[in-house]
Amino acid sequence: MIRVVRGRLEAIGPDRVVVEVGPVSLEVQVPASAVSALGSVGSPVCLYTHLAIRDERPVLYGFPSDEGRRLFELLLTVSGVGPRLALALLSHLGPREAVTAIARGDVNALAKAPGVGQKTASRIVLELKGRLEKDLSSLPEAPADQRDLLSALLALGYSRQEAREAVQAVSAGSALPLEERLRRALEHLGEGRSH
Repeated sequence: MIRVVRGRLEAIGPDRVVVEVGPVSLEVQVPASAVSALGSVGSPVCLYTHLAIRDERPVLYGFPSDEGRRLFELLLTVSGVGPRLALALLSHLGPREAVTAIARGDVNALAKAPGVGQKTASRIVLELKGRLEKDLSSLPEAPADQRDLLSALLALGYSRQEAREAVQAVSAGSALPLEERLRRALEHLGEGRSH
């Protein structure tokens, strides 16, 4: 199973990206709501992925956060929801809004996604409402500036633990621009490796 793809963005489409990973380029289906957050062609990217077989061929689905991937996988457990429908829902709402709609039982918000009717939206709420707290509660909601810095460090190839420690070390300067915080985090990581 391919769980994470780190590399360089080679191409960007409305619902997919191509990521260069060494000598291999992988096409990854992504929610339309996430495309703008991934950066531009040539920039480093880290996607949390789910591998599925569709029409007898492997298809990678990618998300900028582990929360997005986990929600996608939860949606796949709902009767009648496949990868295409789950991706359409996350493209329309985004992970945080989808979680909120499910938790509140907002069938109408879910039903506005392409291909998701009232019946499917009701089934999603019925089957997932109680599971969301249990399955997604372990995900801390970090401020956006910290998430951006963490994503940048992960895209540069640092482990999640190294990246989290570096983010904590420079969090006092969170009013600084991302570029400056990234520079300080890289300095911190460099100091840790030289000891």
